Amino acid sequence: MFKILKNFFGFCAPEDRRRFYASILLSLFQAMFEALKIPAIYVMTKALLEKNVTGQTCLICLGIMLVSIIGAGAFKSKATMLQTEGGYSTCAGKRMKIAEHLRYLPMGYYNENSLGRIMSVTTNTMQNLENVATRVVMIVCSGLLTTAVITVMILVFDWRIGLILCGGLAVFFKINSGMMKVSADMAKLKLEKDAALVAKVIEYIQGIFEVRTFRLTGSRSRDLNTAIDENEQANSAMELKLIPYMTLQSFWLKALGTVIVLMSVLLHLGGSMELLTTVIMIISSYLIYAQLDSAGTYSALLRTVDVSVRQAEEILATPQMDISGEDIRPDSFDITAEDISFAYEKRKIIDGISLKIPQHTATAIVGPSGGGKTTLTSLLSRFWDVDSGRVTLGGRDVRDYSMDALMKNYSFVFQRVYLFADTVANNIRFGQPEAPMEKVIEAAKKACCHDFIMQLPEGYDTVIGEGGASLSGGEKQRISIARAIMKDAPIIVLDEATANVDPENEADLIKAIDALTREKTIIMIAHRLKTVRNADRILVIDGGRISEQGTHAELMQREGIYRSFVESRREAASWRLGGALR
Repeated sequence: MFKILKNFFGFCAPEDRRRFYASILLSLFQAMFEALKIPAIYVMTKALLEKNVTGQTCLICLGIMLVSIIGAGAFKSKATMLQTEGGYSTCAGKRMKIAEHLRYLPMGYYNENSLGRIMSVTTNTMQNLENVATRVVMIVCSGLLTTAVITVMILVFDWRIGLILCGGLAVFFKINSGMMKVSADMAKLKLEKDAALVAKVIEYIQGIFEVRTFRLTGSRSRDLNTAIDENEQANSAMELKLIPYMTLQSFWLKALGTVIVLMSVLLHLGGSMELLTTVIMIISSYLIYAQLDSAGTYSALLRTVDVSVRQAEEILATPQMDISGEDIRPDSFDITAEDISFAYEKRKIIDGISLKIPQHTATAIVGPSGGGKTTLTSLLSRFWDVDSGRVTLGGRDVRDYSMDALMKNYSFVFQRVYLFADTVANNIRFGQPEAPMEKVIEAAKKACCHDFIMQLPEGYDTVIGEGGASLSGGEKQRISIARAIMKDAPIIVLDEATANVDPENEADLIKAIDALTREKTIIMIAHRLKTVRNADRILVIDGGRISEQGTHAELMQREGIYRSFVESRREAASWRLGGALR
């Protein structure tokens, strides 16, 4: 129990840790004021036994009780406020720290770890720490401190009853230790099932179009229902396994109280304890039970707190890419790869590729699906680090750059576009938050999206759904291109940038991309002939290697993958439904 509390406080930021320590100190004062009820009861009981109850006696008892209630309430209020502030501040800070940490993890991390797990840690896990941890730490610490103060007072009144109480508390903590061990295993399972459920919900929502299109609603619903059932079973199993320990704890505390009462009565009857002390011992036994029963019950949740802390620390302990490079401004934007190789989960994706992309040239990358095209562009832009060899920009290894300095040189337009739940204007100016509206509109016009934006309910101030859910695929693609135009980086990486564009807008968009990419270094992944044929150089990637390279005209002279690729596209383009029916 104490080790878990120590780990939790170590997890907190120094300022928040001070808040928790201050709240514990205030809880100690609260416990002392709570314990003042015993002297008040002592004074009144003594007066009653001596038949000497006076107005002064009543005022003294009333004064002590008022001081006890007001003092305990004031310290409890302040302690609760500090713990609440500490809990929320800790979790807010850790969310930001995790988000910052995730920025510089290798992209391969997101393949090895499901989105559901990451989201579960940043939402469910942090919420557990915000709400549960604050309440649990407060109740457990308060209960333990109050129990400690009352135990000291009982030892002062009668050491024999004090020793019985200490022995009973030792048994109580032994039972609690067993409950904590069971809770440790179950808490881990519970949080794993929480993460699995989040992952299934995300998968179901993101894939709802495909699910309905292929009439898989039933099977996918079963998968989701299975995750819900397993989550329910994990939570229920945790409760059911902890209930016997909680029951035993509560029973033992009641039994301990009964033993204290019986021993106090027997000692009084034996003449070795005054009646007044006997009464105080009996009352104290109930105070001990009330405080420790709550602390013992809530302590079962400390393991959930501990596992939550460990999950957050696991993400923060994941090695980042080395981003501590220099703030370099390259003299040129030549990109080279020197015998680079890269493997993912022991499967080699890129195998000894060397290439040079001179600045202000366009390089198209084509090849069979799964050949390594996207991985190659990721290595060239340092989304991943190479396993061997090196990638340079302007003659300097990309690992010499700080990540922010490196990313200033790249703009990306992916086939799969993500837009934020914000205004259209803010999505376009994402790379330049302070850019004036005139530049936003200029970029939108170049990307051929100004007209449809003006038809939205509030134009550029229209808030689009998360991920751009309220826009079509082509509209999202054009806003993404406008965003790249706004950044105005010297290197443009295009991954099927025109894939989701409507045919009637494609010609204008290609012109806009031509204007965007003029005097830029272009790396493009493309399957459309019209996109790649004018590239300065075409790389054909197959099996992680460059199988062919050259201009469109040069490659068409060879019997190879590129020529087959072009001919198959031409055949598909010339296909007509009427001809097929004939």
